[in-house]
Amino acid sequence: MLIAAGAAHAQGSVYLDELTSPEVKARIANGATTVLVPIGGTEQNGPHMVLGKHNVRAHVLAGRIAQGLGNALVAPVIAYVPEGSIHPPAAHMRFTGTISIPEPVFEAMLEATARSFKQHGFRDVVFLGDHGGYQKSEERVAAKLNREWAADKTCRVHALLDYYRVTQSAYVKALKARGYSEAEIGTHAGLADTALALAVDNALVRSGALGAKASASEGVYGDPRRASAELGQIGVQQIVESSVAAIRALAREH
Repeated sequence: MLIAAGAAHAQGSVYLDELTSPEVKARIANGATTVLVPIGGTEQNGPHMVLGKHNVRAHVLAGRIAQGLGNALVAPVIAYVPEGSIHPPAAHMRFTGTISIPEPVFEAMLEATARSFKQHGFRDVVFLGDHGGYQKSEERVAAKLNREWAADKTCRVHALLDYYRVTQSAYVKALKARGYSEAEIGTHAGLADTALALAVDNALVRSGALGAKASASEGVYGDPRRASAELGQIGVQQIVESSVAAIRALAREH
């Protein structure tokens, strides 16, 4: 009974890699012609948050967006992204565990991913980038492929910048309205970033490391000590709702 229940759950999953090839083919034939490509990154997130924060967050949020859309599947998370020079180490590469790949390699990977999904019959390929550093790469790849496919209306590629922008705008505004300062909210591994991680999976955060205020020398830009899952849920809701609305609008245009 447990095996049968697990199989039934998998067949209803929105995650591509939990389905068989015939199941994906059937989903596309039945109208699931949008595929979300979540992009994370493997980088330092201070002493209190795991290296794979972006990957877990992108996976979970893409799943919720797909469920909201009702006609979408979610590709496996892209976990290898540009994070700065490897030698000499720069940006997040100055911290142990970060993985960085060159920008042209990253863009080639995005391009090949989109071409793969076009081949299988998806009509809308949507990049969902959880990290600010590669948003321009998403735009460049989408623009390149859309130019190439201008005469072929079967597939379009979308860099959904709203997915990331809401965390830097509406979410920050909501936190400020609750009395948190810009310095506390931060830009990386601060209150906002940490609260989003807690809302998705509290195992991403080492609560025992939140006792003392960290600094930029430790990879923290902001103050995560008052972060909570409740605060993170505000951002989660904003990300999911704004992304669903934006993708529906893009699909209508297509």
